[in-house]
Amino acid sequence: MSTILSISDLRKSYADGFEALKGVSLDIAEGEILALLGPNGAGKTTLISTVCGITTATSGSVTVGGHCIKTDFRAARSMIGLVPQEINLEPFETVLNTVRFSRGLFGKPRNDALLEDILKKLSLWDKRDNQIKELSGGMKRRVLIAKALSHEPRVLFLDEPSAGVDVELRKDMWEVVRELRESGVTIILTTHYIEEAEAMADRVGVIARGEILLVEEKSDLMARMGKKELEVLLTEPVTAVPDALKMHDLRLGEGGRSLIYTYDVKAERTGITTLLNDVAAAGLVLADVVTRQSSLEDIFVDLVSGEAA
Repeated sequence: MSTILSISDLRKSYADGFEALKGVSLDIAEGEILALLGPNGAGKTTLISTVCGITTATSGSVTVGGHCIKTDFRAARSMIGLVPQEINLEPFETVLNTVRFSRGLFGKPRNDALLEDILKKLSLWDKRDNQIKELSGGMKRRVLIAKALSHEPRVLFLDEPSAGVDVELRKDMWEVVRELRESGVTIILTTHYIEEAEAMADRVGVIARGEILLVEEKSDLMARMGKKELEVLLTEPVTAVPDALKMHDLRLGEGGRSLIYTYDVKAERTGITTLLNDVAAAGLVLADVVTRQSSLEDIFVDLVSGEAA
C-alpha cells in the first residue's frame, strides 16, 4: 500500500528553548487508521497542527499525497480534513450552512447531495436548520466532523474526537470512521480511550515528550498483550533464582519474595505445571500464585514512563 503522508525529522522549538517535537518521523499508508496515543503535553496536537499548516515547523519535512506542506501548501492542505480538539463554531449559524461554508473555503463546487449524505451518516440531517447554539456538546463535535469531511479529504485527522460524546453517539461516529476507511480515506486519531485504539486502529503509535516511542501493527501489540505473568509467592524470600529453575527464565520479585514467570496463553503448553513441580523440587514453599495479563494500557504507561525498551 502506498504512503500518503510522510513526516521526516519534524522539529518544533519555541523561543524559550522548549522542544515540542523532537525529530518525529512517520510514514502513514493510504487507507489505514493510525491511533496516536500520548499523555497531555506529549506533542500530539502540535504534530497535527504542524502537518495541517496551523503551526510552522522549525525544521523537517511533511508531504501529503506527494505535495510538500511548505512549497505546495494549498494542494497539500486540500487533501487534509481536521477535526480539532476544541469546539469553535459560529453559534448563530445553521448546521447546514456551517458545513456548506467549509466546503466553499476549499474552492469545492456546491454539492448538496454530498452534504446531505454526510449529515445523515452523522445523524445531523434532522438538525440541519438548527442553529449551532441549540446543539449539545456531542452534536457540535459531530458538526466539526461534518465540516472536516465537506471538502472530501483523503487524510482525516481526528484530535480527541470522542471528548464529550456519549456512548451511543460514539458508536455511530466509529461506524462513520469505518465507512471512510473502506472508501480509502486515511485516518489519524488521537484518543485517551485506549479501547478505541484497540477496536479501530490498524497501527498504534505512542508519543511522549515530543518523540515517537513506538509505532506498531495492532496485531503485533495484541500478540504482546497475549502474554501473561505468573507470580509465585514464596513463604520465605530468596536472594537469587535457584540454579535448578534457571531454564524457566524467571525474574525475581520485589524483596526476593516471589518468582515471576512470563508465558503465552495461546501456546499449546504454558509450562506452568512443570514450573510448579520444579519449584517444589527445589525446596521452595509456595504461599500463593497470582496471574496478570498485560494490556495496551500497560504497554502505553510503561513506554511514556520510560520503563519499557
